[in-house]
Amino acid sequence: MKIALTSLFVDDQRAALAFYTDVLGFRKHHDIPLGDDFWLTVVSPEVPDGPELLLEPAGHPAVKPYRDALVEDGIPLAQFAVENLEAEHKRLTSKGVVFTQPPIDIGAAVVAVFDDTCGNLIQLIEEKPETNDVGVH
Repeated sequence: MKIALTSLFVDDQRAALAFYTDVLGFRKHHDIPLGDDFWLTVVSPEVPDGPELLLEPAGHPAVKPYRDALVEDGIPLAQFAVENLEAEHKRLTSKGVVFTQPPIDIGAAVVAVFDDTCGNLIQLIEEKPETNDVGVH
């Protein structure tokens, strides 16, 4: 079993597509009309055949209170891995991305949280390499 697709509720699919592609650097994968909305997915350019992120319309009545509560409490709805968080923070900040939590070292990783402009907080994580150096050669 593997993760093929996960959803992220967004206020405006077209604005979300612009943010996730033009700012974050994902690539559009599917853009299929479904009535007033779209089956709209993006993928990482580093893993184009990897998991897709569905930019899901946030029209269901349960979505707004759920996301509002998460944002109010500063809880990210999704997490994306990066290789160099300091560089990514600098790149995104230069593009106007607002971070609600700057990069912070939490021991096993460095994390930061930003507002995706589409109703969600997103966490970036740079995992540190494991140090299993116990002197065995």
